[in-house]
Amino acid sequence: MATYQEFIQQNEDRDGVRFSWNVWPSSRLEATKMVVPLACLFTPLKERPDLPPVQYEPVLCSRPTCKAVLNPLCQVDYRAKLWACNFCYQRNQFPPAYAGISEGNQPAELMPQFSTIEYIVQHGPQTPLIFLYVVDTCLEEEDLQALKESLQMSLSLLPPNALVGLITFGRMVQVYELSCDGISKSYVFRGTKDLSGKQIQEMLGLTKPAAPVQQGRPAQPQDHSVSSRFLQPVHKIDMNLTDLLCELQRDPWPVPQGKRPLRSTGIALSIAVGLLEGTFPNTGARIMLFTGGPPTQGPGMVVGDELKTPIRSWHDIEKDNARYLKKATKYYDALANRSAVNGHCIDIYAFALDQTGLLEMKCCSNLTGGHIVMGDSFNTSLFKQTYQRVFTKDYNGEFRMAFGGELEVKTSRELKISGAIGPCVSLNAKGPCVSENEMGLGGTSQWKICGINPFTTLGMYFEVVNQHNAPVPQGGRGAIQFITQYQHSSTQKRIRVTTVARNWADAQSQIQHIEAAFDQEAAAVLMARLGVFRAESEEGPDVLRWLDRQLIRLCQKFGQFHKDDPNSFRLSESFSLYPQFMFHLRRSPFLQVFNNSPDESSYYRHHFVRQDLTQSLIMIQPILYSYSFYGPPEPVLLDSSSILPDRILLMDTFFQLVIYHGETIAQWRKAGYQEMAEYENFKQLLQAPLDDAQEILQTRFPMPRYVDTEHGGSQARFLLSKVNPSQTHNNLYAWGQETGAPILTDDVSLQVFMDHLKKLAVSSAS
Repeated sequence: MATYQEFIQQNEDRDGVRFSWNVWPSSRLEATKMVVPLACLFTPLKERPDLPPVQYEPVLCSRPTCKAVLNPLCQVDYRAKLWACNFCYQRNQFPPAYAGISEGNQPAELMPQFSTIEYIVQHGPQTPLIFLYVVDTCLEEEDLQALKESLQMSLSLLPPNALVGLITFGRMVQVYELSCDGISKSYVFRGTKDLSGKQIQEMLGLTKPAAPVQQGRPAQPQDHSVSSRFLQPVHKIDMNLTDLLCELQRDPWPVPQGKRPLRSTGIALSIAVGLLEGTFPNTGARIMLFTGGPPTQGPGMVVGDELKTPIRSWHDIEKDNARYLKKATKYYDALANRSAVNGHCIDIYAFALDQTGLLEMKCCSNLTGGHIVMGDSFNTSLFKQTYQRVFTKDYNGEFRMAFGGELEVKTSRELKISGAIGPCVSLNAKGPCVSENEMGLGGTSQWKICGINPFTTLGMYFEVVNQHNAPVPQGGRGAIQFITQYQHSSTQKRIRVTTVARNWADAQSQIQHIEAAFDQEAAAVLMARLGVFRAESEEGPDVLRWLDRQLIRLCQKFGQFHKDDPNSFRLSESFSLYPQFMFHLRRSPFLQVFNNSPDESSYYRHHFVRQDLTQSLIMIQPILYSYSFYGPPEPVLLDSSSILPDRILLMDTFFQLVIYHGETIAQWRKAGYQEMAEYENFKQLLQAPLDDAQEILQTRFPMPRYVDTEHGGSQARFLLSKVNPSQTHNNLYAWGQETGAPILTDDVSLQVFMDHLKKLAVSSAS
């Protein structure tokens, strides 16, 4: 029997699923007592080079309310050619194509190693991928130049039949007609007037006068020659568009001193959404918004044009002092929902030194599965390389992006679905397996994810239905099926089906089984997602209190201790890391807004609720490696005691990569020892963390900010703010503590946190 650790890893590699509990409690009451909900992290399109898609349609259960897909957990009668659905127990005939099946000749979807399988289905004509660039022209000259070069570069990365369009905005919004040869022709819109989708389509000449439909004749399919004025295949207009981009000028309207440039971001996005809505509804498309500052006029404006009024801060929001916040958020929310209905995703690339209004605009990407990338300037490698990575290819030479995904979840009778947290919108599909108790986006068993890549991960939350007096009988297994339909980047329609099952156990007599099958890493990330989801609508301190309460209850349930004796408290191995994940989560930028602008908080949260387990854990508890003369690089505790004068540290927080040189090393480096032949080993030591950092920089999306600092350097704050402050100025002079660097903070250390936790967990009062 493999250990649970191996079992968890195998399941993640095969199905892209990590459950908080891998043995399930058999009644609702017992499940509630276990504090951490029954939930999983699910990566719908996890890359599987060893899983070639099959070229036929999936076989569905014939019961209209079920329609589950045939899978390895179904019971099959090979002689009668019947199969029993493992969700509703309906007996189904196999279709005629399956006449030759037998125990020795099984179709792929019945083999246990294909609990995840991908089908290619062909319905209707294929539509090419669509990319619509929405470009801010109120940029500094060198920023605009760098952005134009990146956009021209991206044209060469697109498949030749992809359709592209261009909209630019400053004080006015221009929609370029790309089918004209030799001359540049564009439609200009005022940046202050809100237009409905219909008005935009009429103004751009996209609506044809309705032809009378003759009785009994099907309506004519949509004519794409109209839309093709604005969206053209790359191979046709490559030269034209390259020239157009080359000639793009900064916004010509003069900006008086003390004013911000007038930016009509809201209208530009509205026109982009309206244009795609009218021409390619329900088709995979990406709107890519490049902006270098906040929207300052028209609907969706975030700040006025007077420079003397700064853009809203958390302080203003708490004091209800942000006058445009509610209106702008509502405006972008409506755009995001329109876009999501049509399967179009919106990316936001916001590069400026001040805030750009991401707090208000974040829903555009959060609801549609688009990317948000944030930085200081378009003229940095952070933008250029991250943007290039949007177009990376997988092992088959296909784009790592998919469109218009719809995820449907089916559960066996003992379970219901509470909700999902991730870059999706609810499709409001009610049904018998939908729970009343919502967690995240609930009240549905289907969600739409307009833009998905192989790393997009959703948190799915479930609840056990059975009452305490009628628990699930022992020996059974509960099953969940995830059905993801999406448009592959090769424009094929595909369906990926993942079916998983876990054992039920009685929480009274078999608690040790349930305990041993606890996945503390997945549980920490799933609880963190619930916390971040709450933080969007609740006050920060309330969310921290809720997390603390849950942690104390978990320790009371699963810790071993004598009443009122904190020293006797023990947690088993499968829970031992969970409290420290919570400690670091409480200090993380996802829940602490101190020292972060509202835009930064939105950016961090955006990435946290869509990354897979490994990346999410790095965000909660950054990884720290130590390099020294005494041996190979080793991972060390994220603790101030690891900061030693003769070490180099490499810290990966997902958003930043920090290389920190200890005091002695920094002095040697200043003295130039690495240039001398006899100190070759010192030169190699300095180089080692750079090489490792390079490897991470090469692959991560978005590319992290790279910080090279040393003891006493101003940027050492990146490291000092993350490590556990086990030595502070308060206990620095305690006897026998010579190691590590003291940190000037009033934050409690992990040790103090654990002492308090033990005290509260064992007290008979609580």
